[in-house]
Amino acid sequence: MITTIYPNDIISIVNSTHKSPHFILGMHMVDISVEKEIKTIPSVRAFIPDGRRVFVVDIDNPDSEWEMGKVHDDGVFEALIWDRSEKFKYSYRIEGYSGAEWTMEDPYEDWVDEVTSFDRYLFSNSRHYKIYEKMGAHVKTINGKKGVFFSVWAPTATRISVIGDFNNWDGRRDPMELLRDSGVWVLFKPGAKEGAKYRYEIRTRDGNIITKSDPYAFYSEFRPATASIVYTLEDYEWNDSEWLDNRYKQETLDKAVSIYEVHLGSWRRKDGEEPGYLSYRELAEQLVPYVKEMGFTHIQLMPIEEHPFDGSWGYQITGYFSPTSRHGEPKDLQFFIDTCHQAGIAVLLDWVPGHFPKDPHGLIEFDGTALYEHQDPKQGEHPDWGTKIFNYGRPEVKNFLLSNALYWIDKFHFDGLRVDAVASMLYLDYSKKPGQWIANKFGGRENLEAIDFFKHLNSVVHKYFPGVMMIAEESTAWPGVSKPVYSGGLGFGYKWNMGWMNDIIEYMKKDAIYRRYHHSKLTFGLVYAWSENFILPFSHDEVVHGKGSMINKMPGDYWQKFASLRALYTLMWGHPGKQLLFMGQEFGQIREWSEDRGLDWHLLGFDFHSGLQECVKSLNWVYQNEVAMWENDFDAEGFDGINCDDSDNSIFSFIRYGQDRKDFLVFVVNFTPIARYDYILGVPEQCYYQEIFNSDSQKYGGSNVGNFGGVMAKDEGALGKEFSIGITVPPLSGIILKPRS
Repeated sequence: MITTIYPNDIISIVNSTHKSPHFILGMHMVDISVEKEIKTIPSVRAFIPDGRRVFVVDIDNPDSEWEMGKVHDDGVFEALIWDRSEKFKYSYRIEGYSGAEWTMEDPYEDWVDEVTSFDRYLFSNSRHYKIYEKMGAHVKTINGKKGVFFSVWAPTATRISVIGDFNNWDGRRDPMELLRDSGVWVLFKPGAKEGAKYRYEIRTRDGNIITKSDPYAFYSEFRPATASIVYTLEDYEWNDSEWLDNRYKQETLDKAVSIYEVHLGSWRRKDGEEPGYLSYRELAEQLVPYVKEMGFTHIQLMPIEEHPFDGSWGYQITGYFSPTSRHGEPKDLQFFIDTCHQAGIAVLLDWVPGHFPKDPHGLIEFDGTALYEHQDPKQGEHPDWGTKIFNYGRPEVKNFLLSNALYWIDKFHFDGLRVDAVASMLYLDYSKKPGQWIANKFGGRENLEAIDFFKHLNSVVHKYFPGVMMIAEESTAWPGVSKPVYSGGLGFGYKWNMGWMNDIIEYMKKDAIYRRYHHSKLTFGLVYAWSENFILPFSHDEVVHGKGSMINKMPGDYWQKFASLRALYTLMWGHPGKQLLFMGQEFGQIREWSEDRGLDWHLLGFDFHSGLQECVKSLNWVYQNEVAMWENDFDAEGFDGINCDDSDNSIFSFIRYGQDRKDFLVFVVNFTPIARYDYILGVPEQCYYQEIFNSDSQKYGGSNVGNFGGVMAKDEGALGKEFSIGITVPPLSGIILKPRS
């Protein structure tokens, strides 16, 4: 038959090697010589491998149709519409070889410019902070047709096709168009719908065919399946506008922050079901009231981005924009966070920009080359974790991560990000031996590109979402982690105090008789307590891999174990800095945490465990109501030691001040099982000091030793203070005293 398609183009379409299928397929106006005159008519071309006969149908006049001629046996068709002189809207009617018949709209009928040249310019300069609204899969109505617009970045691929349940996963059917100035490939697929499963089939420059999930997918299949799912996030109707308005106006540095860290898959499980995960909506019904009752102000979720391996706890991510399907749909996660906000609880996300796994459907060698990672293993491999390191110097990779951070705050209303493994990103030689790493351009070990990334990240988050918390898990003494970018810092709002955490746990592991020789473990943290804006963390990392649960770190019999932990928590809540507990630590989970099972909630049937839970609840409520415990966390003026060096008695005493010096509390913590009577403390005012908290209270499982409500100060100075009190310090306990006029 007559065809207007060049043979080379026919072959490239059949072999799926054409980078510009819109140039060949679809409707084109062509010039045809008819009786020595040039006539311009529509030519409609299609590649439909499973079509036996194909007809072009005029959408506005369905009775008008033209049978297409087959110009290649593999399924290339063309129709020359001799009786038309202008383009018109059309669809295909297809008769298959099996006798089936169906209609299909043409992906190549219209050129759709959804990723504009300006979008691509911003993307290639790490400045497109909402690139997730362009890349990935988006349900759209374009030129009257409803379908899905697909876009993916893969600059060295020689062909990319969208494959899915809308085209029988046939990589020949829907090749994408390459936007040559950026390496971005695009296609609008009419007829594709919300909920469609899809992947990208990629032909690499060496001729291999690989299949990848969408890096920007909003939703993914439940493991072990790996397809991406077309999903729209904008449908959810939020009810937290008042919460967001208040958040934008506030900074959390001088506010109460008490964080409950949660792994959603193992906080609680459904009995008798496998895997038994609670849905996001069930968690909204159960977890939110629990956290509210316990008095925590923030929930920190361990990574909930899609990940294939449960044992990674979410830290090896394959779907950076996709909330894990283990607990339901993305809208269900939006509902969970909305419920938290309506209950007055902030939600933080554990975010992992430091590395990604080698699962073949993920980011690794995405277009057949080291695209998101470094090619040289000295730069691109994490020896400890067997994962790949992002190439922070590549603008599009940097943009991917920047926009991902903003995405979770924008689309899901997270109130902050806890950034995982910051130290591994800052140091080129992190966990590497000599010869296993490459120095920076100055010969040093600092990752200059990662430093720039952090500064850029924190600047844009604070600019577009004021009031959002940015928290660094940084385990070294890198200077200025929580200092502003304009003063030379990395720009985080907070840093985990890993040094304090390690010191205090080592101290608490000692038998009480030996603690006097290690008293500096209690006090050394005060040397640097105000060098950063610290969060004091007892996280999931402290209760796995043979480290034992928090309660089993404590020496002695059961009474001593629980008393020691109550005393430790009293110190923690009173110490400068915000605090974080991992789930189960609030009631004395005995077994080490495992992602494969729920917490041992039955332990609350025992007095020691329920008493510890009640102790943590009381600490949180005292904390929320006493500004002295948090207003001046990051100012040395908020802390005054009374007798921090009483190693002989293993007692640590201090004062916490609010911004008004009249707001202060006295803390006394005894780390021996011996009660101290008439223990003398210096105090700043002569008044009555009410005992507002005592971890040795009988209701917490203690021995009920205390001060019968409080003590009156004497007009006698002590320990550098103008006045003094003589108090009873219960064994293995902490007490809080408040001045009353």
